[in-house]
Amino acid sequence: MEQYQATLDYLYNRLPMFQRTGPAAYKHSLGNTLLLDEMYGHPHKNFSTLHVGGTNGKGSVSHMLAAVLQSAGYRTGLYTSPHLVDFRERIRINGKMISRSEVIRQVKLFQKRNETAGIAPSFFELTAALAFDYFFRRKVDVAVVEVGLGGRLDSTNIITPGVSIITNISFDHTTLLGNSLEEIAAEKAGIIKPGIPVVISQRQPETESVFLKRAKECNADLSFAGEEFTAEYSMMDTSGKQVFNFRHRGNMRYPGLRTDLAGIYQRFNIPAVLKTVDLLREKGWKIADRDVYRGLENVMQLTGLQGRWQVAGHHPMVIFDTAHNEEGIRQVIQQLRQTPCRQLHVVLGIVSDKDASSILDLLPGDACYYFTRADIPRALDAAILKEKASSFGLEGDVYPKVADAFRAAREAAGSDDLIFVGGSNFVVAEVL
Repeated sequence: MEQYQATLDYLYNRLPMFQRTGPAAYKHSLGNTLLLDEMYGHPHKNFSTLHVGGTNGKGSVSHMLAAVLQSAGYRTGLYTSPHLVDFRERIRINGKMISRSEVIRQVKLFQKRNETAGIAPSFFELTAALAFDYFFRRKVDVAVVEVGLGGRLDSTNIITPGVSIITNISFDHTTLLGNSLEEIAAEKAGIIKPGIPVVISQRQPETESVFLKRAKECNADLSFAGEEFTAEYSMMDTSGKQVFNFRHRGNMRYPGLRTDLAGIYQRFNIPAVLKTVDLLREKGWKIADRDVYRGLENVMQLTGLQGRWQVAGHHPMVIFDTAHNEEGIRQVIQQLRQTPCRQLHVVLGIVSDKDASSILDLLPGDACYYFTRADIPRALDAAILKEKASSFGLEGDVYPKVADAFRAAREAAGSDDLIFVGGSNFVVAEVL
């Protein structure tokens, strides 16, 4: 365990890491990524891939696709970010995290190889290279690869996938990706490759022309999944799973489709999964309808996904959600309003490079707030967050540590209350 912790210290502290330090860790070229790919012998060329980008929903779509592929019998790699509790969450095969000993071995091997190469990668550049090498050596059939940030210059953007998938676009990382949805979409569209079909989860007026133009330039067939697959209705069953009837171009296609991802916003993500499955079938992949049903019903069990409208307790109800930008928070608030409770308690922390005002403006004024900050340099000071929140009529106390804020909420909440923990991946991670 001590050796593993030393390896993590190297990854987190010796290499620039966006999740901790923000834009300073962002690389504006694929130079290091290409050098690392050469060092490892282009491992990603030895297995099939699916590439998933976008702003909101890319993590959920990645995990859902992996769950379906696993259910169909394919040995499936899954590369995602960020992790919530353990670094190893980022690299999985059939839902099982990479082992600690393998992480230690891989980092030591890189350090040895790099004595002569002298590459100075960021945390994400090295992690992507290690993941691709791991998937190759463990002989996966396919890897679902989630974009880390943006798309065009992301370290994952050296793969040639079977399908490129782009989920909904909203304002996030504007200092790096642009100040308009069109500019952000242009960066995300960078994962569209020549001749490779692309699935856009939902048509958005501000971004559709960007994707259509890029797809035309690449001679890539483009589909807006939300127009092909539509949810006739949805309901929550007694086990807490969502149930949908999905129509395909007006005809019933997936009646009674259940998913253990309880966020109502998944209705925007599932169409991208269903369309991608259709495209894979056209390419000869053996994926039966029963695999789709089983995969979507058991995403968390099959892939280890956490933090998406995760119900972590009852009496009081405790819910975690990692939504951390305006559109993501909007969807969460919509669901909170539909969840009965006597009093809502919100444990809230935000990172400093987010537009806090756009988030605070959406939050309910009748909730009790517990303002805090995650233990990372990027986190917004809790006192500053409280000051900003007060201008929106949101009142509460300041807690220097997330654990203190959560404890205070638990102590104040009655059995019929609801505690929501969110605003940042890192706040959720510390509670988990």
